[in-house]
Amino acid sequence: MSEAVMNDRRKCGVNVVFDLVGSKWKPTILWRLSEGDRRFAELRRAIGPISEKVLTEQLRELSRDGLVLRTAGNGFPLRVDYRLTADGAELNSLLDPIAEWGERVGAGTVTVQADGTDPDAP
Repeated sequence: MSEAVMNDRRKCGVNVVFDLVGSKWKPTILWRLSEGDRRFAELRRAIGPISEKVLTEQLRELSRDGLVLRTAGNGFPLRVDYRLTADGAELNSLLDPIAEWGERVGAGTVTVQADGTDPDAP
């Protein structure tokens, strides 16, 4: 993506958020970490059908973006814990209304016509 396109995308806060969490697994990772600190294997089990490779990549990106903190302890086997940073927790809470809306759409209680209008709007 060109620098001009990236700068244009950063002008819209929604695009910034979707750039941070706009993958298949990142919202689920944030949600599961909002339940408490997790070790890698615990997190993988809690998420479900995600490969170790993909989980590792997603955690690295979330850590790089300041949303997840990775803490490695001493000993063998190496103990690595993951937790949300303050920014990660704040972002996760901001995703709650989006999740609620998505659940209503999935349940068929929000209807949008093909032309994009809301049939229930006045």
